[in-house]
Amino acid sequence: MRIIPAIDIIGGKCVRLTKGDYSTKKIYNENPLEVAKEFEAHGIRYLHLVDLDGAKSHQIVNHPVLHAIATQTSLQVDFGGGIKSDEAVRIAFENGAHQITGGSIALQQPKLFLQWLETYGPEKIILGADSHHRRIATQGWQQESDTDVVDFITSYTGKGVRYTICTDISKDGMLEGPSLDLYKEILERTPLNLIASGGITTVHDLHLLQHIGCEGAIIGKAIYEGKITLRELQEFF
Repeated sequence: MRIIPAIDIIGGKCVRLTKGDYSTKKIYNENPLEVAKEFEAHGIRYLHLVDLDGAKSHQIVNHPVLHAIATQTSLQVDFGGGIKSDEAVRIAFENGAHQITGGSIALQQPKLFLQWLETYGPEKIILGADSHHRRIATQGWQQESDTDVVDFITSYTGKGVRYTICTDISKDGMLEGPSLDLYKEILERTPLNLIASGGITTVHDLHLLQHIGCEGAIIGKAIYEGKITLRELQEFF
C-alpha cells in the first residue's frame, strides 16, 4: 500500500482544516516546499497536494507551490483543487503534477471528466469521491449533493477510471480513525484502486487499510500533530 502524505495550501502556506471547514484553518508551515523536502528525506515518494484556495474559487490558484515542489523534489504529486476546465488541467500538468484529481467536475460534468481520461490516460486522472454522511460533496466541500458516494464510484466502473480517492469528510482532521466499513463496501463493489483519506491517526490504521485492500492511504493531520512520525512511516513501507 502506498503512503501518501498530504499538503493542503491556503495563501501559499501549509495548513490543515477540520472537516473541510475553512474557519478551522491551522497553519503548520509557511513554506510547503520545506515540508515536501522533509517527506522526501524520509523516503516518501508520493504527495497529495490540495489547492484549497482553488477549490473555493473554482480555478487553480497555488500552482507556483506545485511547480516548486515538482521541480525541487522527486515526489510524484497528485494535485487537486480548482480543476474545473481543460485550461486548469493544462496548468496542473505543465507545473509538474504527476496526476490530477477531479471530484466536483466528475459529478457535475462527467463527459468532460471522461474526456480527460481519454486524453491523458487512467494513470494520470484520479476520480475524487469526497462525501459527508455518504453524500458526495463538491466545491471544496462547501456543497453537498444527493448522490451516494458508493453509487457514484461504481457508476465510473468500466469507463476507464483506475484510481479513486475517497475522503469521509466527517472523519477528516478528527484523528479518530478512518471509515473502514465504507472502504470495505467500495472495495466489494468495484475493482478500482482505492486510496483512503480522512481520519487516519495511527500506524495500526494503516495496517487495517492495507488488510482490507486499499491501494493507498493519504495522511494529513496525524503527521503534523505528531500522531504518526515520518520514521514510523518509513518503517511501515
